[in-house]
Amino acid sequence: MTPSLGDATRGRILFGGDYNPEQWPEETWLDDLRLMKDAAVNSVTLGVFSWARLEPRPGERDFGWLDRLTDLMHEHGIGVVLVTPTASPPPWLGHLYPDTLPVDQDGRTEWWGGRQHFSHSSAVYRRYAAAITEDLAARYGGHPALTMWHINNEYCTYDWGPEAAARFRRWLQHKYGTLTALNEAWGTAFWSQGYGDWSEVHTPRHAHYLKNPSQVLDFKRFTSDMLLECYVAERDIVRRHTPHLPVTTNFMPLWAGQDAWRWAEEEDVVSVDLYPDPRDPLGAQAGALVQDMTRSQARGPWMLMEQAAGPVNWRGVNHPKPRGLNRLWSLQAVARGADAVCYFQWRQSRQGAEKFHSGMVSHAGERGRTYQEVKRLGAELALIGDEVTGSHTGGDVAVLHDWHSWWAGAHEGRLSSEVDYPQVLTAWHRALWEAHLATDFAHPEHDLTPYRLVVVPQLYALTDAAIENLLAYVRQGGTLVSGFLTGVADQDDRVRPGGMDVRLRELFGIRTLHEWWPLDAGETVECDGFRGTLWSEEIEADSAAVVAAAFKGGELDGLPAVLRKGRARYLATLPEPDQLRALLAEFAAEAGVRPVLEGLPAGVEAVRRGELLFVLNHGRESVTVRVPGAFRDLLTGMNVTDDLTLDRYGVAVLKP
Repeated sequence: MTPSLGDATRGRILFGGDYNPEQWPEETWLDDLRLMKDAAVNSVTLGVFSWARLEPRPGERDFGWLDRLTDLMHEHGIGVVLVTPTASPPPWLGHLYPDTLPVDQDGRTEWWGGRQHFSHSSAVYRRYAAAITEDLAARYGGHPALTMWHINNEYCTYDWGPEAAARFRRWLQHKYGTLTALNEAWGTAFWSQGYGDWSEVHTPRHAHYLKNPSQVLDFKRFTSDMLLECYVAERDIVRRHTPHLPVTTNFMPLWAGQDAWRWAEEEDVVSVDLYPDPRDPLGAQAGALVQDMTRSQARGPWMLMEQAAGPVNWRGVNHPKPRGLNRLWSLQAVARGADAVCYFQWRQSRQGAEKFHSGMVSHAGERGRTYQEVKRLGAELALIGDEVTGSHTGGDVAVLHDWHSWWAGAHEGRLSSEVDYPQVLTAWHRALWEAHLATDFAHPEHDLTPYRLVVVPQLYALTDAAIENLLAYVRQGGTLVSGFLTGVADQDDRVRPGGMDVRLRELFGIRTLHEWWPLDAGETVECDGFRGTLWSEEIEADSAAVVAAAFKGGELDGLPAVLRKGRARYLATLPEPDQLRALLAEFAAEAGVRPVLEGLPAGVEAVRRGELLFVLNHGRESVTVRVPGAFRDLLTGMNVTDDLTLDRYGVAVLKP
């Protein structure tokens, strides 16, 4: 049986974070352990950026410090998530083997001195990465402190260099077989781009004008696949030594470079790094989106690998978290399925590029507010761990998302640069979140039958299999709601006849899609009952469709803004937030989907996980929440009947 997160948690919520003790003298280590024990830390991630320390020169090994540290962790009852250090190669690797360094699309080499300076396609890089991984796995695979493997860190490199180009050609040969098939898929008849020899095909580097969008789309697919090859190679090494231990790597939220649906299939544990802006009034919703997406990729409990205990260091202005916000957002992650709450990093660095990025122990030390809040959170997670871990969160609503569709729709020659896919996706998720509707994410080819309502914020490119899946879902009684610019192209970014697949036009009641009418920045369009933003479409409805709302005024006056046909709905614009929320709540109610709790005050979120009800106040004022029934708050031990009062940023974990 494949190991899972449960094999590491063992009935606890994992709590801790990245520990980089090589930055500190060894006499600091015992003090760190004292503070960890006081804060109920039960897991540390070791070695994430330690390659130069572990292999100071080619083939040399220095494991003594890691031996002592791993033994100390075991003596103090703290588990170790051991990282393969391959995200940040030592300077000697790039110096001796320049071909291991990535090249950007302008032909410039990216040098060492930062991190992620490796070419995913370099055979030399892969060989050295495999060697250090092999030696780590052989040395520590049997260590009793080891609970999990973490491969690399935040895979996010692109490479347009010569070795990447050679691998790209092999990848294309495997996909297409012949140049004839490639030329057809890429539409190379346009602009005289036809390829007559494989050696003519390169990565899509800097061009005089617009690049071939199908070539760029395949390059994005190739990049995700090459990074995945790197992950799988190291994963297979550690699995050979420790088949009983789970393996993970950390995603970045909605990062465009990885098809995370495919990656998640190769992980025992799905983990993510999450850094909402504490000054963002929608920071909680941004967190909820990532948590819902990660849980859906994991198909169950997941790991919050990194978050910040305070400020980060990479925004223009880096604000700290107000008192209580770290606790609130951490428990929000637990409510939405996290069985591990971890940070980057344990102790705030005194040197280096991230010395102003917070740690669980800040520059203020153990008396600082940050550590004191971390200490409280650790105690509370220990209280609820055995009631929470392994239980599931889910909803009756699925939001469809696909990286390939995102990649295809983001090409340079699109109709509007104002239409940003993540922005549209976020707007729809926000509407559902504010309507207190529990949501999962799903791929358009996934089984959708468990859901009463499926929403498609925007899926510009869809495969035939995905389209047939949507049609089958509606035929079987599901309610489907789609946003604009959906089903426009196929998997090769070839526009479907009619500007939208004919099967989808029939499903939504669209006789003819005459023209797309993108809106300028800040421009809105009046509709019956709401204002639309970003986009509008000149649509002619068929005789079986109902125009639920029409455009008012301008070129589209009287034409459909919202169409209904049977159990299918189509929005030809993006309503403003309140109106989108009202529309989706209406459609959800028609589909039999109800909020988790009715009548919640503004800023209050309710999430069910297993039999537990999490109630979270994202506001800065205390509120009283109606919670029909009798409960016990696991965080306070107090009984709650009917009414619950939450202070600012307050949380209750209610058990019937």
